[in-house]
Amino acid sequence: MRRQSRTWVWVIALLAGAIVGSVIGEVLSDVAPILARGFSVGLQPPFNLDLNVVSLTLGFSIRLNLAGAILVLILVLILGR
Repeated sequence: MRRQSRTWVWVIALLAGAIVGSVIGEVLSDVAPILARGFSVGLQPPFNLDLNVVSLTLGFSIRLNLAGAILVLILVLILGR
């Protein structure tokens, strides 16, 4: 049980770090434009499955900028101890 709860702590911390870091990067983009530079990974366009009765659309995208990546690396170093 201890290992499973530790995994959730990692997942939540990394997602929160990516979100907060991306927000910080966007806010500071006027001062340091390099922090807002980033990339996007995902399904573009989303996957569509139409069966005439049911339509299913699946999509996933992650957009991370430099500030978010730096904050995620800091969290990995802190949580890794």
